[in-house]
Amino acid sequence: MNKLWMGIALMALWGSEESQAAREEHTFQVALSVPSRPFYVIPSESDWIHRPQRLDWDPVSSTLGSLRKHFDVRNDTSAIEARLEGSPYLSTGKVDELIQLHVFFNGVQLPASTPSREVVSREMAAGGARVLLEIKPVKIGGVYKPGDYSGTVNLVFNAKSPGE
Repeated sequence: MNKLWMGIALMALWGSEESQAAREEHTFQVALSVPSRPFYVIPSESDWIHRPQRLDWDPVSSTLGSLRKHFDVRNDTSAIEARLEGSPYLSTGKVDELIQLHVFFNGVQLPASTPSREVVSREMAAGGARVLLEIKPVKIGGVYKPGDYSGTVNLVFNAKSPGE
């Protein structure tokens, strides 16, 4: 009888060690934003908007590439307007080392310090659409000065007043 209990105890011990020998756990967060149906302007791919975006440098032609990203837009009641909050540029931190940027939303250029412009018509906005944001560097003086450049582009979108 003693041998039987010892055998059962050894099997239980062996079984518990085996079940704990290989174990993995993964914890991650899941999130979702469901836009308001009447009005939204959101990036089509949400993983880029909160990270710095690089403009590609071509050393052979000494040119700087542009940034091209799509947005999903909708407004049930009127057109969609946009404006820039501040001047869009890249800078090394030195006054004479700036690269001005041209910003286009749905093909409409948004100059700095101007009032909101219509960027999506009422008809297009009512049905919802995917439109292009494009940011292009402006080459002034023929040469970009070497350095590490950074900057911010701040776009503000609003629904156009229905009576306009």
